[in-house]
Amino acid sequence: MTDLHVRKMSFAFADYDVPFLWNPANPAFSSMANAVSFLAIGFEKMIVKMILQTKPLITDAAVAEEADAFMRQEGQHSAAHRQHVKALIKRYPGLQETLDEVIGEFDRLTRETSLNYRLAYTADLEATFTPVFKLMLDNDSTLFRPGDDRVASLFIWHFVEEVEHRSSALIIFDSVVGSDLYRMRVAPSIFRHVMKVIRMACEGFNQHVPLEDRKIDALSMFASYRRKQSLRRRLPLLSAEDHGPMDRAFDHLPLGEQLTALAGIVRSQLPKHNPAHEKLPALADVWFERYDAGYDVTHWYTADAAAS
Repeated sequence: MTDLHVRKMSFAFADYDVPFLWNPANPAFSSMANAVSFLAIGFEKMIVKMILQTKPLITDAAVAEEADAFMRQEGQHSAAHRQHVKALIKRYPGLQETLDEVIGEFDRLTRETSLNYRLAYTADLEATFTPVFKLMLDNDSTLFRPGDDRVASLFIWHFVEEVEHRSSALIIFDSVVGSDLYRMRVAPSIFRHVMKVIRMACEGFNQHVPLEDRKIDALSMFASYRRKQSLRRRLPLLSAEDHGPMDRAFDHLPLGEQLTALAGIVRSQLPKHNPAHEKLPALADVWFERYDAGYDVTHWYTADAAAS
């Protein structure tokens, strides 16, 4: 029996406007999280199609059950992120073009790459999520709490469920493909594609969201871009379009925690990696306990105040 639970969520994004800068205290993190919403829609659409293709190849009943629950969780994530992105598009219609481009990139992978490659893509990327999301959830007081509670609650729910199904993609990959060598060999092209899609979303933000609303250059999360912009600004003969300050989302976080997350990302790509052994964010256990107790997790920081 799988330990995964499929939870349907509604975050009331249609009730009132959703700001692009949903955490005013950290514009860079707001932009980064928004880009994750765009990526999630395309990536999770690819996952659903991939699992449907994979099911006939799975011979182990337990793995088949895991794959089904994994697919259903990812489908719920995609639906919720669509509502978030729909609200952003309502405010900035040009972002529909950006969303179409992002989805198109994952549709292209479904058409043009092998099932084994997409299984490796999912396993490799999902393996990085626990150390990355632990860094974020361990610092929720600055990254999530100061923001729009609907958006913050969406990402907290998504990230704790990614921790919950942290082993699923590798279990499925190992059952069907079972080659650490292949997974490691294709990893560089996988992460190039991930960064390509994130960059695509950020370029769309710079193009379609006014600087007064985003407050930063959405591409400032890319180190190579920051270096180029810095060089262009210092050399008068080189033109540089100014899209705003070059802030970074995690600059205020302890360096040791950032390095621990980086080490976890590297470890996640090594042979015989087992996500079940990863250190987990304490917030995940709190979230599951509150959900089971009937707490309104769609208003993670404000449900108690609303109830009183």
